[in-house]
Amino acid sequence: MKHLELGFIGFGLIGGSIARSVKKKHLDLSIKVYTRRHNPHLEKGVEEGIIDELLYSIDEHFSSCDIIFLCAPVLKNIDFLSILKPLVNPSCIITDVGSVKGNICRAASELGLGRQFIGGHPMAGSEKTGYENSTDILLENAYYLLTPGQENRPEDLQTMRDLVLATGANCIVLPPEEHDRITAAISHVPHIIAVTLVNMVRRNDNEEQNMKAFAAGGFKDITRIASSSPEMWQDICVTNGESINDFLQYFEQQLEQFRHMIEKGDRPAIHNEFRIAGDYRNSIPTRKSSIIARSYDLFVNIDDRTGAIATIATILSVNGISIKNIGIIHNREYADGIMKLELYKEEDALAARRLLEQNRYDIADRE
Repeated sequence: MKHLELGFIGFGLIGGSIARSVKKKHLDLSIKVYTRRHNPHLEKGVEEGIIDELLYSIDEHFSSCDIIFLCAPVLKNIDFLSILKPLVNPSCIITDVGSVKGNICRAASELGLGRQFIGGHPMAGSEKTGYENSTDILLENAYYLLTPGQENRPEDLQTMRDLVLATGANCIVLPPEEHDRITAAISHVPHIIAVTLVNMVRRNDNEEQNMKAFAAGGFKDITRIASSSPEMWQDICVTNGESINDFLQYFEQQLEQFRHMIEKGDRPAIHNEFRIAGDYRNSIPTRKSSIIARSYDLFVNIDDRTGAIATIATILSVNGISIKNIGIIHNREYADGIMKLELYKEEDALAARRLLEQNRYDIADRE
């Protein structure tokens, strides 16, 4: 790969992780980052050698860039296209990292940048944000989707493919419209449903908040994604409204059918819905990173005795495994495992499992 000059507009968790991962490979490249104001974390990025040049305005400094990553919220990225248009050189590739592709691909084409813009979506993330939480392994084995248009040059798409592979991600190329339907079905609508479920419980709880008290376990697991950025999700709902509405309407129809099955006491139909859903859910691969941030958890059955948690923490710490969080699961009506251990990395979770099993702890499998 020839020397590349990369520009980043917005440099948080995703942008920082892209930069860290390609810098780790010691590729021949330099990185420029635009930020609106002084940020001590980004200044540390300069000291670390991740950022080669920190800029406080979008100007001619970006004219020499070979690739520019737009890492701001999805609607803001479109505004940056207009700002960049008079600045970029004709051979510069512009890409983004948003989870909606149709609107920005259309906007780029309308601005006359269709030849240069290739949509991008790294399907990885974390509950933490900001450059300070970026890592050089965040994108490893994650899907990184590219959504080129008819105007794009094959050599530019290949350049983007090569760069994506350098991050450790799996590069997938598909049309913007297909991308938006997929993400609506597997991410956007599930987020909306999770928010609705949480608000259903919140609005129907009693003064003693008994529902909230008993919500740990299954309810908290299936609604974890409701704790996402409201600002980000309002943009997603607006920009991918058509696909989201299609699947919400379908979901409403399915709920209505389920309601009728329950109303009629149709046991075979209810059983069949749970069976086919369970079969399909169990067939979903677990090793690939998903669009919903992965949590590396272990569920351990332990005796209720003094020092039980401390013993497990000691076993892991003396073997160099850091625990992100420990929780006791009070509601285990639908799943086994009394104690939940959250680990930072997949390899930590695997190592912790081996150590605990060697010490005769019972690990509960949850998929």
